[in-house]
Amino acid sequence: LRIMVTAAALEPFAPPRQQLADRELPIYSIVVTLYREARVVPQLVAALDRIDYPPAKLDIKFVIEEEDAETCAALQSLVRTPGHEIIVAPAGAPRTKPRALNVALPLLRGQLVTIFDAEDIPDPMQLRLAAERFARTSPKVACLQARLAIDNLADGWLPQLFAIEYAALFDVINVGLAELRLALPLGGTSNHFRTRVLRKIGGWDAWNLTEDADLGFRLARFGYRIEILQSTTHEEAPITLKAFIGQRRRWCKGWYQTLLTLCRNPVGLWQELGPLRLSTTALVLLSCVLGPLGGPFCVILLALDVVSGQITWPSNSFQVGAATLWTSVFLAGGPAILWPALLGMKRRRLFSLWRVLPLLPAYYAIICFAAWTSLYDLIKRPYHWCKTEHGLGRRSRGGDPAGRSKPAGQCAATAD
Repeated sequence: LRIMVTAAALEPFAPPRQQLADRELPIYSIVVTLYREARVVPQLVAALDRIDYPPAKLDIKFVIEEEDAETCAALQSLVRTPGHEIIVAPAGAPRTKPRALNVALPLLRGQLVTIFDAEDIPDPMQLRLAAERFARTSPKVACLQARLAIDNLADGWLPQLFAIEYAALFDVINVGLAELRLALPLGGTSNHFRTRVLRKIGGWDAWNLTEDADLGFRLARFGYRIEILQSTTHEEAPITLKAFIGQRRRWCKGWYQTLLTLCRNPVGLWQELGPLRLSTTALVLLSCVLGPLGGPFCVILLALDVVSGQITWPSNSFQVGAATLWTSVFLAGGPAILWPALLGMKRRRLFSLWRVLPLLPAYYAIICFAAWTSLYDLIKRPYHWCKTEHGLGRRSRGGDPAGRSKPAGQCAATAD
């Protein structure tokens, strides 16, 4: 599947831009959920202020938790523009990002809506490009996924490998899936929706820790499509091993939840997706779930077979079958991993990171560790949200440091 979608992504279709005048642009809502993010509020507000869209047609919602007075104070000191609103999510369970998004959903004024994370720095033209794309595309296209890129590459090998992974996923794999009109998991940010469709399908699953992936598959189940937007949002990758593992534990647990949710009614899923999209959805999900869990055992078995000579000199039909399997996995699996990575590096101009490519096995080993610990998490605390701290990296883009705020005052229930 990875080889097929990479081939489809070699020359992705780029429709010509047809500019809309300001009067033709629809009202656009932006939702940003924040929890303990006072550190990045100045950068966030500066990034949103740079967006090229008529201010009168912007509807920006900052959603915070009830007890997060520090983030609220930072927002109140900087957010004074009409059309900006601070929404306080009432105390309750689960305390997750999708629940906060659902709190904002009934309050949106825009015909279109996009989701940004607290640390995001989107391309200033992103909303215009999305509005123009929606205006000329089929009503069955319910979502446009912008491309995500990591920009704190100066923080070491971990963010650099994260950047390569993101380049392979958002610049190659997702592009190919969209070109082939297959179901694809959304990223957690910079996905642009038709608001009416989002409400029709029920918003986000508040209990799912990868609500973005779940939503991408649910759109496919309702018969809608996702396309890729030729615009980039820059993000900050975790810079410490502890933060990286914590984030991956949450992601892996969300993948388990998504797979379990989809498997509740296999017959209905077959009827909704059809055989082709169902099979590719199963491959995407199972590779994300079984790959990290089974990877370590496969490596151990391969090492034992190499040492015992069963691969090079098989002595019975079972060993011949096993040797054939290992060889085919090696010959096809290597290109399936490296081809999207190298193509993504080319498109992101990341070839200067070639020195860290030999560390990919170690990177995948860390993901395998996170997957197994998240399986324990799924049993003991299935809806716990492991928070990723932001604003710690050395980013190449950012807001105005002079705008950094000091906490001032208490937070009201809603403030403009």
